[in-house]
Amino acid sequence: MSDPSFFVHESAYVDAPCEIGAGTKIWHFSHVMKNCTIGRDCNIGQNVVISPDVTIGSNVKIQNNVSVYTGCILEDDVFCGPSMVFTNVINPRSHVVRKHEYKRTLVKQGATLGANSTIVCGITIGRYAFVGAGAVVTRDVPDYALLYGNPARIQGWMCACGVKLDFAKRQSAPCTACGQQYVRDGDGVQPAIPAQVTK
Repeated sequence: MSDPSFFVHESAYVDAPCEIGAGTKIWHFSHVMKNCTIGRDCNIGQNVVISPDVTIGSNVKIQNNVSVYTGCILEDDVFCGPSMVFTNVINPRSHVVRKHEYKRTLVKQGATLGANSTIVCGITIGRYAFVGAGAVVTRDVPDYALLYGNPARIQGWMCACGVKLDFAKRQSAPCTACGQQYVRDGDGVQPAIPAQVTK
């Protein structure tokens, strides 16, 4: 690629047409396929494949050995840990073509997907949710949830800055790192006032 506003390593491939934001870096042996949109200041690690028609927001970090399949949407500030896995077909068979059955997977702003986690297609990962390493996520995840295990289950709640919250049977909890206050909201939690995340 000749556009000086973003960086593509000489061993990587970017198929045309694609839209890539300023400041984004695409590293060794990666492949961005046609009709992808990637925002500003992203870091696409080594040996990453981004399939056709994928949309990725700004300031997204995709670590080594991740494949982002058609149907995935990653909003701003998402973190994909090393070797985590997306899927896009519920019932794949080698001898049955199911490209018309690709499911949409939405990862909302600020979510973290830990190393070696697996995200089964067709679900939504909420804002600032935190998926632990090795988790297998099979259903929608609420905002700020901390989950791990196989199948993954909610184990607590996380601040937008990445620190576990301690409600201790109370209806509200402050983040011990940044001071943001959170309140219980039905089966989930929300910031008492909109979170201010420092980049």
